[in-house]
Amino acid sequence: MATALGLGARSGLRLLSAGAEAASATSSRAFHSTGTRRMGAHAHDEPYYVHAKHMYNLHRMKHQQLKVCLAVLAAVGTGIGVPVYAVVFQQKKTASA
Repeated sequence: MATALGLGARSGLRLLSAGAEAASATSSRAFHSTGTRRMGAHAHDEPYYVHAKHMYNLHRMKHQQLKVCLAVLAAVGTGIGVPVYAVVFQQKKTASA
């Protein structure tokens, strides 16, 4: 334990001294980023365009109530079904052993 602590302290001091030498050297470090992308051909669709055309137009979805109900039921069913299946599978495994 003491040797690991000593080695860690030594390497930390070595990094600090190397950092001081590197800071004194002449170099320029700066963040660089690319420019923002333009809307391109879809600029006229600005109110409805986020990532893909017609991706989040939920208010214009046909049969919205039915689709959302089915999606919620599928998510809840999966959230309940997977743990129940896992418990039954685990209990079967331990019962056969």
